[in-house]
Amino acid sequence: MPTAAASTIDQAEVDRFSAMASEWWDPNGKFRPLHKFNPVRLTYIRDKIAAQFDRDPKAPQPLKGLRILDIGCGGGLLCEPMARMGAEIVGADASQTNIEVAKIHAAESGLAIDYRAETAEKLAADGEMFDVVLNMEVVEHVADVDLFLASSAGMVKPGGLMFIATINRTLKALALAIVGAEYVLRWLPRGTHQFDKLVRPGEIEGPLESSGLTIIDRTGVFYNPLSDSWNLSRDMDVNYMMLAARPR
Repeated sequence: MPTAAASTIDQAEVDRFSAMASEWWDPNGKFRPLHKFNPVRLTYIRDKIAAQFDRDPKAPQPLKGLRILDIGCGGGLLCEPMARMGAEIVGADASQTNIEVAKIHAAESGLAIDYRAETAEKLAADGEMFDVVLNMEVVEHVADVDLFLASSAGMVKPGGLMFIATINRTLKALALAIVGAEYVLRWLPRGTHQFDKLVRPGEIEGPLESSGLTIIDRTGVFYNPLSDSWNLSRDMDVNYMMLAARPR
């Protein structure tokens, strides 16, 4: 009997986020933490891309001419600012509901974004290639981490970049990102993150290096309750971001 093709889709996770899709663009709704997180991750992404491609990060459209994939794009919280910075942006998500929400909001905002209800492995199989792949707050929600990372990495052009943001699998993350954020502060619906699906840095580095990428930067990200903002940090025990490059 033929075997089923491997898939990165965790249907329970897709259903969970589809059910909340109408709230993607509500800064005070269920995705409030992502709205708060957006400034620090957008600055990090913009500045690292500018350095890699010899761009002025302060230019009106520093990403002009670059083809960027946001895999697991949700409602488009990263796609829209990337488009405003001049990127040719493809937003992909396994949830058709998320994609429809993203399309409607982009149209209302007057932005041309190529949204697709597709998986990383489907895009890779179709031969899609990008200057930059954004893999932000997604890896902890997929069914097959290694396949997801390998598929994403395979779409990075020579000289291109891949960004990863996720939550570390540590007791500190369990206390702060799950118990604290979901059960005490109620920033996120209960069950948004499952401890056994959180991903340690080493579990990301291996598949990326096997796919020909080199890790060139690592940074932690922490929440400052006094300023109600997220900031970069050397502490990667909870939230962290990694940057990998394919040699030219």
